[in-house]
Amino acid sequence: MPSRDLRDTFSIRRSDFPDGFLFAVATSAYQIEGHAHGGAGPTHWDSFAKQPGKVDRGEDGALACDHYHRWAEDLDLIAQAGLDAYRFSTSWARIMPDGKTLNPEGLDFYDRLVDGMLERGIKPMATLYHWELPQALADKGGWTSREIPQRFAEFSRVVGARLGDRLYSTAPVNEPWCVAWLSHYEGYHAPGLANLGAAARAMHHVALAHGLSIEALRSEDVPNLGAACNMEYALPATDRDADVAAAEIYDGIYNRWFVGAMTKGEYPEDVLDGLSDLMPDRWQDDMKVISQPIDWMGINYYTCKRIIGTGKAWPAYGTVDGPLPKTDMGWEVCPEGFDWLLRRTAREYTGDLPLFITENGMANGDKPGRDDLERIDYLDRHLEVARDLVADGVPLRGYTIWSLLDNYEWTLGYDKRFGLIHVDFADFARTPKASYYALARALAE
Repeated sequence: MPSRDLRDTFSIRRSDFPDGFLFAVATSAYQIEGHAHGGAGPTHWDSFAKQPGKVDRGEDGALACDHYHRWAEDLDLIAQAGLDAYRFSTSWARIMPDGKTLNPEGLDFYDRLVDGMLERGIKPMATLYHWELPQALADKGGWTSREIPQRFAEFSRVVGARLGDRLYSTAPVNEPWCVAWLSHYEGYHAPGLANLGAAARAMHHVALAHGLSIEALRSEDVPNLGAACNMEYALPATDRDADVAAAEIYDGIYNRWFVGAMTKGEYPEDVLDGLSDLMPDRWQDDMKVISQPIDWMGINYYTCKRIIGTGKAWPAYGTVDGPLPKTDMGWEVCPEGFDWLLRRTAREYTGDLPLFITENGMANGDKPGRDDLERIDYLDRHLEVARDLVADGVPLRGYTIWSLLDNYEWTLGYDKRFGLIHVDFADFARTPKASYYALARALAE
């Protein structure tokens, strides 16, 4: 990636994109709301955080950013930035504390939140599940159990019936790879398993949950249904055959598994070679449900990974550091991967189906008063790619920044800051950063 001088303005302007192109910002429920409030039930993240060594400093989302009480202030900040839409998530454990029994106070909260967006001219982009599984369902086996997709369909129907007439768009599951693989094979997220069989079952059940949720939402006449899949540019660390093969497997698990299931009704054969003996019984019978039509495909993109072959048991891949500048997460800044993955997705999977960037952003060691130039540059580089993709005919319809607020960053607690707005976690004061103001100027011009 060529170097360039950092600056406090975007080179990109709203006028560089077609009329109707959406600029949005994202958060998620457990990361900002304050789960201790409003009758929310315990989640597997609460349990995971209590296990020694799993989450930095043992922090959880009990207080987070206190968005539960400060939502109006946060929506005002979105509107004042000139953003078109807000991608938020609902908490299953807030609406159904045990995974099945309705908490009216929880559903009322999202009712107020959606109405608040509409009053400010903000399009509500809902994601139903962003990782906070009710503990009562985790106790039943969580995503390794076929019961959970069925329960999730019931949850989806309840949310759709209450909110669906006012939502601009809805996606069932945020980043299914994280829900399934990162959490059940790599053990990095709740429930923290490191078991290939559990991962295989979860990979299928999360896909099935997507399909059953789409069915349930459609039964409630909820419009504009899609998906939000995370993707990562997989690069072999060298040209060794083992590294090239490992990068293909990594790409298959991370990038091709879910988008292929959702759009073609098939899992990649190279990944099935390693998982087929561990898949749930009669999994093939579910592919029609998983692949029913959707209205758009969302992609969350942050970085690339350099992949090596390990010579160990399947999947036999590892990662090594790369040469590009890195964010505070240690992730390389790689807009080239953003370009490559979107073009491939459109070419091989989605065709003319509208694409949305449903997350893109960077963690930076921000403090009030710092210039925030790295985040401005990161976002600007990716927006330049988005502009070029649109100009080349890729059906990209919107771009969403992660995140509105500094928030609870899962296993990393409150240390990593992705927000356009700084949050003081002692008193929850919000302070817009230079990137927030630079974005507002770019959208206004």
